[in-house]
Amino acid sequence: MAAAGAPDEVEEPGMETDAQKLQLNCVDAEAETSSCTSSSSSAPADKGSLQTDQPQENIATAQASVSNGDDAETEKELVDLKIIWNKNKYDVRVPLDSSGAELKRRIHSITGLPPAMQKVMFKGLLPEEKTLREIKVTSGAKIMVVGSTINDVLAVNTPKDAAQQEAKAEESKKEPLCRQKQHRKVLDKGKPEDVMPSVKGAQERLPTVPLSGMYNKTGGKVRLTFKLEQDQLWIGTKERTEKLPMGSIKNVVSEPIEGHEDYHMMAFQLGPTEASYYWVYWVPTQYVDAIKDTVLGKWQYF
Repeated sequence: MAAAGAPDEVEEPGMETDAQKLQLNCVDAEAETSSCTSSSSSAPADKGSLQTDQPQENIATAQASVSNGDDAETEKELVDLKIIWNKNKYDVRVPLDSSGAELKRRIHSITGLPPAMQKVMFKGLLPEEKTLREIKVTSGAKIMVVGSTINDVLAVNTPKDAAQQEAKAEESKKEPLCRQKQHRKVLDKGKPEDVMPSVKGAQERLPTVPLSGMYNKTGGKVRLTFKLEQDQLWIGTKERTEKLPMGSIKNVVSEPIEGHEDYHMMAFQLGPTEASYYWVYWVPTQYVDAIKDTVLGKWQYF
């Protein structure tokens, strides 16, 4: 019986091998798990190491970038200029490849003069689209700037308006022009027979023909021709014709002639003082305002 039972306790070779393989597989699996666990536990250290190294690399790159930027700025060719404006001098250093428009913006930053109100000159008017290199600007060059700030313009115009009002007030206190001796000798000749007719109390546009039949200060005949397309006033006499740009006439004054209020005596100021007045007598009253507005650059709607 014992002999018969013995074979039951003997394990087959194949079964023993499978069991061993299973144990080995379990051992390998534990080893791999341990290895994975070990790798996982060591991974943060590596990641931390990478995180530590990465900012240093970024810092190095940023420093290199900044360094390159400084080098690029340093490599720009600069030029020293002397800006002269309003009796003041400014020393500035700008890139030689700056355009005229960029230079105007730089001038604005140091003077407060807006680019639109600047007239910048270097061997003529400075072109905005060209660079300083292209127009051959060299170090030490003088750049002339002409222009007024808005505040300067307002400061100049306000006293001017006040002065004009004071002048008008003074004129009203003076003896009427037509009674003064220098004008009396012309007016005493009487109204010219060929003078243009007047319309008292009316305002009309300038006629399309010259205003004629009037006297000048010597008593000679004079005519006024308004060349609007050329912006000129032509003052014609028997001897010659003076062609005056409208912008050169400083002022226009007039006064009704006593006893003939439908006609005026009128003066065109050609210089800085009253001595430059060019007098014209017997101007029809309906054209007086139109003449002043045309010559002084104003527009009258009626």
